[in-house]
Amino acid sequence: MHLAVEALTAGYPGHTAVRGVDLSVPAGQVVAIVGPNGCGKSTLLRAMARLHKPSSGSVRAGDADVWQLRQRAAAHRIALLPQSPQAPEAVTVAGLVRYGRHPHQGLFRQWSREDEQAVREALDATGATELAERRLDQLSGGQRQRCWLAMVLAQQTPIVLLDEPTSALDLGHAVEVLELVREVAAAGRTVVMVLHDLASAARYADTIVAMNAGEVLAHGPSREVVDAALVKELYGIDADILRAPGDGSPVVVPVARG
Repeated sequence: MHLAVEALTAGYPGHTAVRGVDLSVPAGQVVAIVGPNGCGKSTLLRAMARLHKPSSGSVRAGDADVWQLRQRAAAHRIALLPQSPQAPEAVTVAGLVRYGRHPHQGLFRQWSREDEQAVREALDATGATELAERRLDQLSGGQRQRCWLAMVLAQQTPIVLLDEPTSALDLGHAVEVLELVREVAAAGRTVVMVLHDLASAARYADTIVAMNAGEVLAHGPSREVVDAALVKELYGIDADILRAPGDGSPVVVPVARG
């Protein structure tokens, strides 16, 4: 499902966090939003997820403006995995993933074979089937993040939003999660994620959206937009841009000061 953000402005009392952002994400693509702390990345993502109401502009998921939909209807189109999510105490992995089916429940729609199948498929897709009966709080950071992703996939939305999905993970587990994100997109879902690591964004995203002070500075394939000038404008540092062997994705190497 196509995701389109048009002239979106959002913020907080006395502060505009996002200014006039336009963004178009085709189905099956991965977009990474990058930029310094406080540049508006998470606010933009929350506005897309219908959690932070913009002051102007629109967010369209397919043919519908998500802010014109009822919350349950919007949750059938867009799922969000926030940064540092909190789970109920002692919840099992299977119990967590079942929460992803909540938007599909209702007074006349109780737990069904379809729900159980969605949970099994999400566990399988994230390699978490063997963890299903274990408690989430007994798992490693990488395992927990795979389980949170399974919960989001169980929601079965065509659009998936991820806020810092690799935060607090070591390099091995971060790569594991980003490879999984690519698999999710390859299955036809639209993925938008906020990342701090520009190198990871360049390697795993089809498109990079670089933000600073609430505005989009650059938007396009990483090989076209990531250069020394962009790094300087985003982070205030000098850097050399090398090319990774194999796929040629940009590798940012900060220039040592002094």
